[in-house]
Amino acid sequence: MENTINGIHHITAIAGDAKTNYDFYTRVLGLRMVKKTVNFDDPNTYHFYYGDENGTPGSILTFFPWGNQIPAGRRGTRQATEIGYSVPEGSLDFWLKRLEANKITYNKPAEKFGEQYLTFLDPDGLKFELTVPKISDNRIPWTTSEVTADYATRGFHNITITTNNIEETAKVLTDIFGYRLAEQHVNRFRFVTDAVENANIVDLVEAPGERAGHVAKGSVHHIAFRVANDDILMEFRQKVLDAGLQITDKIDRNYFYSLYFREPGGVLFEIASDNPGFATDETVEQLGSGLMLPPQYEPRREQIVKVLPVLNQ
Repeated sequence: MENTINGIHHITAIAGDAKTNYDFYTRVLGLRMVKKTVNFDDPNTYHFYYGDENGTPGSILTFFPWGNQIPAGRRGTRQATEIGYSVPEGSLDFWLKRLEANKITYNKPAEKFGEQYLTFLDPDGLKFELTVPKISDNRIPWTTSEVTADYATRGFHNITITTNNIEETAKVLTDIFGYRLAEQHVNRFRFVTDAVENANIVDLVEAPGERAGHVAKGSVHHIAFRVANDDILMEFRQKVLDAGLQITDKIDRNYFYSLYFREPGGVLFEIASDNPGFATDETVEQLGSGLMLPPQYEPRREQIVKVLPVLNQ
């Protein structure tokens, strides 16, 4: 895992109502609230992190719930359009019934690349796939009384990017990130990294005539790729610069260090480090239980708390 991109670190999306988002992901999908904090650039907005027990990279889905006043996004090109989770064999019937019981929009199971999957939309229209992978996913899931280990998500399986032309995006994946083209079906190209066993797939869907999407409520904001530490992070910064792309300086996000750049196909990519992890200001047992503010906002805690929506009511 050293000096490589180790698959997906986290995926960040935009939500509407904070409580609706919190209830759906913790109750219906059965994910753990790993960290409840605020947006670095907008402390009056939550930043939610959902994942497994430890907040393991490859399981982390994060949201900026900016309220229902923001417009709905539109899926299209120059966008990450589908988030794929890995689920156990035999679990899709459970998820069908659960989605139906909770009035969630879904499609009947289908198959691609020899894997069964079920598509659904979250309350804001964000598109997901629950996939039974060819190779059993042995990651230990977070479980709840309603979503037990026989059915619980294991973390990410893949992310799908829709683009007008895959060539330049594919070059970033292969030449900088070390992915390889593993399979192709019609206009879907599956890229895989062998550095890790899970959360290691990026699907590129080529749609030459389709118009660009609009990133807003119910859209993926960015995809973060994983490196072991912030020294390796800076090695990848140089690789991105050497490829002629612009990239930010290193940013301290409290739980990881980050770099951001926009790949030629238009999608915002992040490279994020495993260190220091989420158990820095809370123990593993306490993760997600308190509101953890970036240090610069701690003096304003009282007024921030008054503005943020109440989740547990």
